[in-house]
Amino acid sequence: MDVTREGPVPADFAAGTTGTTGTAGAVAPEAGRGRGERGGSTPALHLSGLVKAFDGRTAVDRVTLSVPRGSFFGLVGPNGAGKTTTLSMAVGLLRPDAGRAHILGVDVWEDPARAKELVGVLPDGMALPERLTGRELLTYMGLLRGLPADTVVRRVEELLAVLELADAERTLVVDYSAGMRKKIGLATALLHAPRLLVLDEPFEAVDPVSATTIRTILRRFVDAGGAVVLSSHVMTLVEQMCDHVAVIAAGRVAASGPLELVRGTGSLEEAFVHLVGGRTGGAEGLSWLAS
Repeated sequence: MDVTREGPVPADFAAGTTGTTGTAGAVAPEAGRGRGERGGSTPALHLSGLVKAFDGRTAVDRVTLSVPRGSFFGLVGPNGAGKTTTLSMAVGLLRPDAGRAHILGVDVWEDPARAKELVGVLPDGMALPERLTGRELLTYMGLLRGLPADTVVRRVEELLAVLELADAERTLVVDYSAGMRKKIGLATALLHAPRLLVLDEPFEAVDPVSATTIRTILRRFVDAGGAVVLSSHVMTLVEQMCDHVAVIAAGRVAASGPLELVRGTGSLEEAFVHLVGGRTGGAEGLSWLAS
């Protein structure tokens, strides 16, 4: 695939599983839904010509992206580039002015119920029912999705343990720290065993130990045939975790493709600065700071 340029985890949380379990601590894909899907012709996520404007200003301008199955896809761009707006349209949280979004071939706006069965979403600044404990929140979300009660109980127990939230058993979500809120948000995205995860800044405000746990969960999810789309400002994180990347600037795709091709011979940060036209100089004109 050429680069495109324009100017320890719960056992039954494998991608697309419905409760199939394997060796403890590993994911066990349901038959026909694991690594064999990596070569499938239908992308995990396909965006075609997405457009969105606010008050006459175009925030997303004809964005077209394709996320392969079994890939870890990084989405990077400067503040205000349109990343969050693009992801919101991709998963059905925001209706586009034009364009289409498909999750594993399912049109997000023509068949939203089916599309949302296939995707787990962690939006940036996710609003949660705050007067519930973490266990109550996950139980409510699981039953709301129609999961069997015994499946909900088992998965909630595993998620709270793996994400180190079990000790906050009696703590309401309103009293969670920023990092704890990020982890419970990720738990809600994983609860129904989706086949695609779309995560907006999932590591923001998360401590290093918890970040390592989350990275392990996400890598095993991808190894089991799932796909992850991750938006982040941290270039080193994207380089470490992602095999594909897209750079968005001013609402348009500046480059997309395998990580090695997008970053070229330098680092992803160097390629990013070049693509978005950023300045790399010092703070000229602030001589008073040195006095």
